[in-house]
Parts: sequence; C-alpha cells; structure tokens
Amino acid sequence: MFDITSARFPLRALTAAAALALAAGAAQAQKGETVKLAYIDALSGLMGPVGQNQVKTFQFLGEKFNKSNPAGVKFEVVTFDNKLSPAESLNLLKAAADQGIRYIMQGNGSSVALALSDAVQKHNERNPGKEIVYLNYSAVDPDLTNSKCSYWHFRFDADTSMKMEAMSSFIKDQPDVKKVFLLNQNYAHGHQVAKYAKETLARKRPDIQVVGEDLHPLAQVRDFAPYVAKIKASGADTVITGNWGSDLALLVKAANEAGYNGKFFTYYTGVTGTPTALGQGGAGRVYQVAYSHYNMGGEVQKLADEYNKKFNDDMYTNSIQHIYTMLSQAMANAKSTDPVKVAAALEGLSVKSFNGEVTMRKTDHQLQQPLFISVWQKADAKFPYSPEKTGMTLAPVKQYDSYVSSTPTSCQMKRPG
Repeated sequence: MFDITSARFPLRALTAAAALALAAGAAQAQKGETVKLAYIDALSGLMGPVGQNQVKTFQFLGEKFNKSNPAGVKFEVVTFDNKLSPAESLNLLKAAADQGIRYIMQGNGSSVALALSDAVQKHNERNPGKEIVYLNYSAVDPDLTNSKCSYWHFRFDADTSMKMEAMSSFIKDQPDVKKVFLLNQNYAHGHQVAKYAKETLARKRPDIQVVGEDLHPLAQVRDFAPYVAKIKASGADTVITGNWGSDLALLVKAANEAGYNGKFFTYYTGVTGTPTALGQGGAGRVYQVAYSHYNMGGEVQKLADEYNKKFNDDMYTNSIQHIYTMLSQAMANAKSTDPVKVAAALEGLSVKSFNGEVTMRKTDHQLQQPLFISVWQKADAKFPYSPEKTGMTLAPVKQYDSYVSSTPTSCQMKRPG
C-alpha cells in the first residue's frame, strides 16, 4: 500500500497535482454523457410534413454534432407527436419529464409554445433538482420573450416583431407597394404579424394603405379561394402573411389559380409544400424574411446539400443548428449537462454561427441575429439550390445586421434563487 508520508514528493506538490487532476476531471465532467432532447411537435395532420422534416433535421445534425462538439456529449432525440394541440403538449411534457428528459424542443405553433413555457416554469418551481430547459426553435410570438418571458425558455429563431422590422424596412423602399392586405392564421403568431405590420408600416411608410385584414383557422382550411377573392376585391397590390405549412402552400396555390399577380411578403415560403405550390409562378413577387435562406454558402450549404441527397428533402430549419451549437458550448462552459448550470451558461452566450455572430440576449433569452430578405426566382449559377426540385430558389436581396432587426423587450425575468 502506498504510504503518503514516506513518498519522496512533498505533500504540497502531491496535493497540487491532485487538484490539477481533479480540475481536469471536472473540465470533462460531462464528456461522453448522453443528453436526451424531447421533440414535442406535430408529426401528423396537415402540419405533419413540417414536423417530419424537422425531426430528420434534428437527427441529421445531431449525428454531426455527436462526432464533434465542445462538450463532448452525445445527443439523442426522443420524438413526441403533439398533433399541434397545446393540451396534448402538456401531457407529453409530463411524459418526457417522467422519462427523465431535461431538455424539450418545440417550435410549430406559438399557442403550444406559450402553454409549454408556462408549464415548464411551474414544473421547475415545484420540482427543484429536476428542472427542464425549453429550447424554442421557431415559435415566434413576441410575448414569449416579453410579457410572458420565462428564465427556462430560450428562443433560437427571430421573433415576429424582429422579422417585421426587417420586412418593413425592405417594403419602405418598394414604391410599387401601395395597398396591403393582411391575411393570417387566427392564433397568437397571426395576430402579432398583423399588429406589427400595421405599426411598422405606419412608422416607415404612412402612405401605404391597409385595404383588408382577415384571420382564418390554423391548419384547417383546405380551399383558400374565398380568401383570395377578398384580396382581389380589396385592390391590394401586396399581401403580408405569417402563414406557414399547408396554410401558406394552399394560399399560394389558390392565388396562382385565381390569377392574383400581387406581391407576397412571407415568413415561411421555404417550408415544406410551399415551393411546390408556387412552382414556376410568383417569380420576383414572393419574398421571405428569415434568419437564413437556401443559398447561404459555406458549411451550412454543404450540410443542406448532404441532407438533400440523403433524404430527397430540404433542410430549412437552421435554427436547429443554433441549438446544437449553443447548447454544446454552454455545456462545455458549465462543465455540466445539469439544466440549471446550462441555462445560466446560455445567458448572454455569443457564438459564431452559419449566419454570423449570434448572441442569446440575457434580458429575455431572445437570440440576436442577422436577418435576410430573399425573393422567389429561377435557380441559376449564382443561386443554384432548388427546393423541392422546382427549378426555382429563394435568392437573397438584402441582409439586415442584428442591431437593425433587434427590438426592445419588456421582459421582467424572474430568475431562480
């Protein structure tokens, strides 16, 4: 047996060496751990194709990050189909918690997001030591990082107000936009799109008239012809819509069939089904505001090409890459996978991502990032990526730096402890 008193090395030196060894061990405390991420979103119904695409993206990027990430952890995605229902999502949150999953991910539907954010907050207050962190990749209602902000919620997409700030800055310089129709889904996000469109246009282009406004049920309308008839009757030369999934694809299809030739300013043209619905139509008339587009170049472009080759599908929810990049960096910085320590490490974290330098704003947990306006046009040598093999693409026409699209927050965050 080794007798420390008879060792040739001084005790002080040995203690220092042990401390260093312990420190090295602590630095790698989380290395090799498997981190389960619960995906709670619609995998069936009209919005199912969007969720199925995003699950593939989470799994595809997860495999990449599992080969190399700053924390040395392994990610495992566990899927739950919430059928786009807030009530079902709360049941699934409990199921995930019962399985010991400490990180949940959701993004499709701000009504679901608001319910989950509130439920996670309450769960964490009641269950110290079993805290859950909510990683929001695309639910964009500004209330989530304003009046209803939660310490445990982090948003990796840009919110509705940020996107409208960029979109209205672009519209301001389009003299042919004179009469606007606002058509949106009848839930939190749709209401906010209409609200911020009116506010920002009044501030930047008071001469623009809002000639019509309508809301329709989320993921229930199969024929948008009556809505397009209203748009045409209003004399609108432009439609602003926050619609996504089938609600945008079917709207665009109905507009094409009715021969509506106005402009569309959208949030989600690149999402499953809409490129096909547009087809060759809408060239130069359909715009998207987003934190990325289909022709970003660099490493994310290589990933998109590989994803397309592997799944015969398009990778458009790049906020998922933000999640893996920032979560693994936060775990490395925290030297832990404990949600309490990781949440603290995520606050204020800045990383280099596919769209530039991005920062998780500490005051409200809203990611600050550049935004892009892109336009639907024929794919060419400069912008070759063609979603859904349409021969068309979304080509960037304007980039807005983080400070331009950043909007103030009213969040009064209640921090733990």
